[in-house]
Amino acid sequence: MTQFSRRGFTLAALAGAGVTAACGNGVGSSAGPKIDARVDKTLDYLYSTYPNTRDLADKSNGQLVMPLVTEAGFGIGGGYGRGALRVDGVTVDYYSSTKGSIGLQIGAQQFAHVLFFMTEDALTRFRHSPGWAAGADVEYALNDKGGNMRAETTTSSSPVVAVIFGQAGLMAGATLEGVKYTRIIP
Repeated sequence: MTQFSRRGFTLAALAGAGVTAACGNGVGSSAGPKIDARVDKTLDYLYSTYPNTRDLADKSNGQLVMPLVTEAGFGIGGGYGRGALRVDGVTVDYYSSTKGSIGLQIGAQQFAHVLFFMTEDALTRFRHSPGWAAGADVEYALNDKGGNMRAETTTSSSPVVAVIFGQAGLMAGATLEGVKYTRIIP
């Protein structure tokens, strides 16, 4: 009789999880409507809390809405969220956001964010890439002390404007990080 060690059992379980991970392709699931409902609530909250973002949305060619991104780190960190790409108010694709970081960090937080694609070229590059990483062409609009979202002409002339809001939790440190967006079938 063969005796399994803990290491052998763990390796077999990980191999089994990898094999069965591709079985759920999302066809026929109810995840799409759930994501859409969360996106609607997130946009309602954004527009009611920060009215200036409505103008930003009207000028944009599309918005990637990530209703909930969760991240945590202790030296090495990561984060994940799912959302939808809206063009003319209609969901055209679903995306996941995967974040990795390394450095001096500790904590956990959740937040929502919306990427406003201000040019047709930026939207086209995003939609036709196999995985899109937020880079130097993204301008961040942040809360100022008055509770208004700053998104003036300097930010609206950028190809992509990221608005981060609804933060909960605490994350502190100095890190190197990256975010990758990938099209998914929910």
